Amino acid sequence: MSTFADGFEAIVDNVERVIQGKSEAIRLAVACLVAEGHLLIEDVPGVGKTSLAKALAASLGCTWQRIQFTPDLLPSDVTGVSVYSRANGSFEFRPGGVFANIVLGDEINRASPKTQSALLEAMQERQVTVDTTTYALPTPFMVIATQNPIEHEGTYPLPESQLDRFLMRIPMGYPDRAAEIEMLERHGGTGALTIEELEPVTTTERVEAMAAAARAVHVAPGLKGYLVDLAEATRRHPSLALGISPRATLALQGAARARAASVGRDYVVPDDVKVLAGPVLEHRLVPTPEAAIAGVAGSDVLAEVLDTVPVPAGRGG
Repeated sequence: MSTFADGFEAIVDNVERVIQGKSEAIRLAVACLVAEGHLLIEDVPGVGKTSLAKALAASLGCTWQRIQFTPDLLPSDVTGVSVYSRANGSFEFRPGGVFANIVLGDEINRASPKTQSALLEAMQERQVTVDTTTYALPTPFMVIATQNPIEHEGTYPLPESQLDRFLMRIPMGYPDRAAEIEMLERHGGTGALTIEELEPVTTTERVEAMAAAARAVHVAPGLKGYLVDLAEATRRHPSLALGISPRATLALQGAARARAASVGRDYVVPDDVKVLAGPVLEHRLVPTPEAAIAGVAGSDVLAEVLDTVPVPAGRGG
């Protein structure tokens, strides 16, 4: 797994050349990529959500598209449309913005539910269907979406079915003092590196190989039991109207495998699961109305579940 770890660190280091003080968010984004998942970045304006997505795409040497989600965006703008060609007397398919290795969905919650739903098939099945014809999307394929959690005017909350298709939801957070001073020094002077100047440090073929290596990371039977125990604990918790789905259990296993490989291990340990439980599970938990009124959030319930569900010894049996 040392080759995997080297490739992982190369991507992280390259992104950090233009994004300061966000090492944890960057590592989670790269882990999401090699786990073949999609990423939702949720935070206040101006903390680097879009910059992280653009820097990751620039580091891979892959195709990427940016879709600015607005209330008037149409589903066909996302998936594509069949257009009649007078030259050959037939309809030709013109791909939409989703046809790229990395798709940046900026302010995804500004689009209508009808347009948001255009992403469901693409995110889950890596394909789109237009006029009864199915078109495969390129591989690797990743959607990185951003949204502002505090600005609600003109926005549409993402439904549970949409949230469940994001492997992780992460915040960016404000940089610490030293990182923000470094940012001012880098971007205030001449010769500062921009995202557009980032050179790729890997290829799509290499990313696919890393994803295959991550899928091969060993998960012991006891650890699989621990994943199911966590899921069942959320499903029967009295403060939750909706616990985690089987898709979420698979997502947590895949993310834990990617994290293990990123540090050179070919097996998952319980700490991999516990560290990633928040980014992978919190956005899938829906408190009951009574719990919400009492101020109980999904993160509170998840912390309780992680504290109470017994952790398997060693590598998980």
